[in-house]
Amino acid sequence: MSLSKIVVRGAREHNLKGFDVELPRDSLIVITGLSGSGKSSLAFDTIYAEGQRRYVESLSAYARQFLEMMQKPDVEHIDGLSPAISIEQKTTSRNPRSTVATVTEIYDYMRLLWARVGVPYSPATGLPISAQTVSQMVDRVMQLPEGTRAYLLAPAVRGRKGEYRKELAEWQKAGYTRVRIDGEMYAIEDAPALDKKYKHDIEVVVDRIAVREGIETRLADSFEQALKLAEGLAYIDLADGVVPGREGEETGGAMKGAGVPANRIVFSEKFACPVSGFTIESLEPRLFSFNAPMGACPACDGLGEKLLFDPQLVVPNEALSLKQGAVVPWAKSNPPSPYYMQVLASLAAEFGFSLDTPWDQLPVEVRIVILHGTAGRKVPLTFIDGRKSYTVEKAFEGVIGNLNRRLLQTESAWMREELGKFQTAQPCEVCEGKRLKPEALSVKVAGADISSITRLSVAAAVDWYGQLDAQLSDQQRQIARAILKEINERLGFLNNVGLDYLNLDRTSGTLSGGESQRIRLASQIGSGLSGVLYVLDEPSIGLHQRDNDMLLATLRRLRDLGNTVIVVEHDEDAIRTADHIVDLGPGAGVHGGEIVAQGNLQDILSAEHSLTGQYLSGRRSIAVPAKRRKGNGHKLTVHGARANNLKDVTVSIPLGTFTCVTGVSGSGKSSLTLDTLHAGAARVLNGARVVAGPHDKITGLEFCDKVIEIDQSPIGRTPRSNPATYTGAFTQIRDWFAGLPEAQARGYKPGRFSFNVKGGRCEVCQGDGLIKIEMHFLPDVYVTCEECHGKRYNRETLEVKFKGLSIADVLDMTIEDAEEFFKAVPPIRDKMHMLNEVGLGYVKVGQQATTLSGGEAQRVKLAKELSRRSTGQTLYILDEPTTGLHFEDVRKLLEVLQRLVDGGNSVVVIEHNLDVIKVADWIVDLGPEGGVRGGEVIAEGTPEMVAKNERSFTGGYLAPLLRR
Repeated sequence: MSLSKIVVRGAREHNLKGFDVELPRDSLIVITGLSGSGKSSLAFDTIYAEGQRRYVESLSAYARQFLEMMQKPDVEHIDGLSPAISIEQKTTSRNPRSTVATVTEIYDYMRLLWARVGVPYSPATGLPISAQTVSQMVDRVMQLPEGTRAYLLAPAVRGRKGEYRKELAEWQKAGYTRVRIDGEMYAIEDAPALDKKYKHDIEVVVDRIAVREGIETRLADSFEQALKLAEGLAYIDLADGVVPGREGEETGGAMKGAGVPANRIVFSEKFACPVSGFTIESLEPRLFSFNAPMGACPACDGLGEKLLFDPQLVVPNEALSLKQGAVVPWAKSNPPSPYYMQVLASLAAEFGFSLDTPWDQLPVEVRIVILHGTAGRKVPLTFIDGRKSYTVEKAFEGVIGNLNRRLLQTESAWMREELGKFQTAQPCEVCEGKRLKPEALSVKVAGADISSITRLSVAAAVDWYGQLDAQLSDQQRQIARAILKEINERLGFLNNVGLDYLNLDRTSGTLSGGESQRIRLASQIGSGLSGVLYVLDEPSIGLHQRDNDMLLATLRRLRDLGNTVIVVEHDEDAIRTADHIVDLGPGAGVHGGEIVAQGNLQDILSAEHSLTGQYLSGRRSIAVPAKRRKGNGHKLTVHGARANNLKDVTVSIPLGTFTCVTGVSGSGKSSLTLDTLHAGAARVLNGARVVAGPHDKITGLEFCDKVIEIDQSPIGRTPRSNPATYTGAFTQIRDWFAGLPEAQARGYKPGRFSFNVKGGRCEVCQGDGLIKIEMHFLPDVYVTCEECHGKRYNRETLEVKFKGLSIADVLDMTIEDAEEFFKAVPPIRDKMHMLNEVGLGYVKVGQQATTLSGGEAQRVKLAKELSRRSTGQTLYILDEPTTGLHFEDVRKLLEVLQRLVDGGNSVVVIEHNLDVIKVADWIVDLGPEGGVRGGEVIAEGTPEMVAKNERSFTGGYLAPLLRR
């Protein structure tokens, strides 16, 4: 039985009510239900955790200490488990060195391809570089001025770890007397002991020469010995001076990726340009790695960008004048310095402008002088010291020059952090953002360097590799066949999960949770495993309905390989596609944790108590409003937006409406709404120091008083953060407890009721309620603190009670209970009411922020904003607020958002959920495709207008819904 089913008995993790469930193996299983009903507790914290734990426990104790061990879930027993792999929504990596190509291993195969079939080209002549013969090497040395003294070196060890005692002994035996180790020259018998943990460079001195007639034969013999020792490489290092034609370059060791020193000529039996002397030592995959010193651009260390002061951050509000503090780092210097204003006054006198003129009305030349200085030209600067005034003639360094100098000179970490707020990452001027050294970029396959191909989108790369075979010679084709198979397979998987619009060089940190999850899904299919249990968390996030079919086909393919695929999902298509459905509920949190219905689609549709079944069968639905709002007559217009893939679009959003920005994945929704509209509005309305995507202007902002973005980032990264602390309710709860007669009699202040500071908290666990015990190769054990029994406070604090409950009891309440408990305390009651309104009544008041899902965190933020007094002129921007929400939760959320708009505010939502799109007053649909084939406005108007637009994919899906 256990081979055909996964049997779970007595699941009690988190809010699960000890139920039993049987899931068919080798099937596509969807677990659905209200947000907070226990889906993740069953899928991830019970089934995945136990599958992973059992697999890891089968490994040796040595291996286990390197792996993250899962806690044993609260379950009686589980049968029929396979080793489990979870593919969650967490962003893959925040490391700027991690890209789509490196995460999917495509870049590893590309490096191998360029190293094995690439042809180096000379940057000087543009011609292919061929190998050098010993005769050519001798001729090159003989061209040096007569009498030039030089060493002929064999670079036997280049950037490799080891002690090399045996090799040194062999070289001494062969008659060599001197070596250069890590840039220092030694007699071979005096060579120091090398640390095998570090990388070393060792060059054997083969010959010492002075250039003169008649040394050609000796030189040829020495070259042959050197090439034999160093696998086809040899260096000529001039004893004094630099190689003719390379004056002005640095000399010294070539270690740590510093390039070839100016006193060195590199010879290679393989690749060198006889005209310019440009040489590539050897074509190895690491030459094309921007994470290795051998390949990385030395100027930016392979990051492709540098932190530079950005004029947009230095002058964030261009409507201000210099007197009003337009130049923020000077206006806000601490303490305020009269020096800066005197400098600006001197420049105003010299260049004939007024300090009262708004920045955006100053002539362009004046702005350049203020920001970048007088380019060496001396100008009179007048300063007042006490009652005396004096004038000095000197070049003005400019605001950005001043900030650069201060950053270099300061030793204060605080000052560095302050100045860092005015910097943004900009492409490296040496490699132009390509990350690699010129040597790596000179190697081409079918006329293209490796960087230009990583800049292609997945779809464009599929086309390029598809045509590559015809452009290779027979020998190259034979070498490349196996490599191309791997690259094409991986590109195909990315294409199939709807990521064809992503550029291969896109950094992992800029991907959404759904995108990074689908990338991992693509690499799992590439591994071709069978008999594995895959657990996925809402893979449809960020996917347009059109791309959903490809994703579901991918999941079915994973199942058909012989795997069990468990998906936590709310998407209607996914539920209808599943072989087996488990619907949890009936409510959320304490009201959930039970199985409401399970079985195939028909079983769910006919289950009376299943909310999912009611929405799927049409017995319940989210109604289309009878009338669309026209707005308040004003509109917000973004002119000429060009961020990322936007094609110079101009978009108007009617204010006082509920507007949806839609379009296929990668069409430019976030670029328009977040990078341009939100950032541009935040700069003007909130005075935020952010860089907006390139655009001409935003008009209509005078009709808004502030802009608020509500995203899905966590409300806190530590267990000490919770909904009460985030919404500010905790401060009021502490004040309330401090005002109770018992607390006042004891002299307790509000700080006494905080678990973050000494005084009222339990000092044994420092207010955590738990004590962590590290177990090395076993999972860390968290035990409840014996002193406070998990209550976080000391005994004296817990003696202060209101209606018989201590502050620890209040933090352990659900939000709906707390609303009732504090019904006589309006400030606390109102915050709890708002959290309840957005569907978070099941969450505990003191629930750790780290345990909230992205959707829950977003709704806590929404509740915080809603509990503020509305001005009726606020612009709210939300990014996919329906993530993690069931049909019923979406209905509740829409009620809240519609109430915001009814109050006169404007709400702009990026969304793929058709239930949200159909109730919008206005739609902006981008497309037609993703990436370079997107970035245009396909349709604008009411849902009915968009549904009639034949070019709009969104309209195609909307039309039947509106008819229904």
